[in-house]
Order: sequence, then structure tokens, then C-alpha cells
Amino acid sequence: MSIITLTTDFGTKDHFVGAVKGAIYSELPEAKIVDITHHISPFNITETAYILKNSYKSFPDGTVHIIGVDSEPYLPYKITDPSQENQLAYPSILRFDGHYFITNDNGFIGTFLGEDVPEALYRYTAIENEPESWTFMMKTCFVKLAGKIAKKTPFKEFTTEVKSYKKAFTQNPIIEHNMIQGNVIHIDQFGNIITNIFKRDFERFGLDVPFTISYQKRNYDIDVISKAYNDVTISERVAIFNDSGRLEIAINRGANGGNG
Repeated sequence: MSIITLTTDFGTKDHFVGAVKGAIYSELPEAKIVDITHHISPFNITETAYILKNSYKSFPDGTVHIIGVDSEPYLPYKITDPSQENQLAYPSILRFDGHYFITNDNGFIGTFLGEDVPEALYRYTAIENEPESWTFMMKTCFVKLAGKIAKKTPFKEFTTEVKSYKKAFTQNPIIEHNMIQGNVIHIDQFGNIITNIFKRDFERFGLDVPFTISYQKRNYDIDVISKAYNDVTISERVAIFNDSGRLEIAINRGANGGNG
């Protein structure tokens, strides 16, 4: 039985998610489909990479992750400037940490990997001869690729192995001798603010060093890192390092009745 996860910016109002699942079951009747999320902000590759980075490890090796965010390819017929050809986004399969990720090469791969390197990277070679795949790629192309992986079709029969992939601008925190300046990369369902600052960024200044976390353009300061949201009283602001090691700022049981 193949496990296939879905991550999209489709939402759940329209038919898209259901149509993709139907296509998967038509291709792989015994598949197990898991929804990671369908509420990625439209075309937001950074958010997509964050969500996948923090979820894929919970699945067994061999899981196929289909990513339906900015999934239409930028094919050569759309390009009038030859110098832009290296920016084309083709359907790709990333093999990393024992998992398979089906996506467009639209910056997701570079953002997801960061400083890591792929185990292998493949480009789908038949796309230019399949114009019906140029729209609703997740259903018409990505599902087909997931089926080939699940059926253990040799990659050389439908892909070309490549070494390069599109890099994406990833905003890192600015670290100076007595300051870390970070940015918000995601706001979760509870309104919790996840930043691009890692615990290791704090630790480079040494342990037990006094600090103040300040919000830009706000008069809110926090001077302690808590271990859990409930270390503070209800409606009090709290800072923690979440399970991915990122600095998270929240209001305990605040926004949406949750921790944000």
C-alpha cells in the first residue's frame, strides 16, 4: 500500500481536492491518502516548505508527497527571452531522506532543502508532449508521477536525472554582535507567530544571557523563553521554541480561542 500526502493552496470550497483524490484512487486503488493541508496561502512557496519540513518526517520512508502550490509549469513556449530558460519551472521529483516530493521546480525545492542536498532529483521528460497536463497539473500530471513511483517504474523511463534546481530567496535573520532581527514566516491556525529565528541563533550568544524580544512598531517586550504556552497565564504573551526549533510568539489561549 502506497502512502500519498497532499499539500495545496486549493482550500476546500471547490472540487479540486476531491478530483485529485479520485484520480489517485483511479491510478492506485489501494493507496492511503493523507491531507497535510489545503490552506497554504496562494502561491506561497516559503509557507509550503515550512509545512512540509515539519511534517514529512512523521511518515514512513517511501511516502510520496504531492505538492499542489504554484503547480503550473512555465514552459519554453511561454518564454520569449532565451536568457530566462534556466528559470523554467518543470514538474520534478525530489528524493530526500527516503521520501519523494512531486512538485514544480518553482523555488520550493531550494527553499525546502536549505543547506541540505537531494538524494536525487528528476525532471519529468514527457510534459511538453502533453498539453492537457498544462492546467490542473496536480491531477493530470503529478498523480501520474505518483503512480509510477508507487508501481516502481524505473525513473529512466519517464524522467531525466538532473543536478540543478531553482534557488529561492530565503530570508535569514540578521545577526549582529548584540541583536537578532528576524521575520515572520508563518501564522498558524491559532494565530501563533512563527519566525525565521532558530534556537541555535540564540545559543550563539551564550546561555543565560539576558535578552528582550521586541515587536517592531509595538511596545510589547518578552524577556523569557517559556517551555510551554501554559507557563504563562491566559491572555499573557509567551515566547517558546517550537518543535522545529524556531522562535514562536503567542498569546496563551488568545486569538481564535487558541494560543495565538
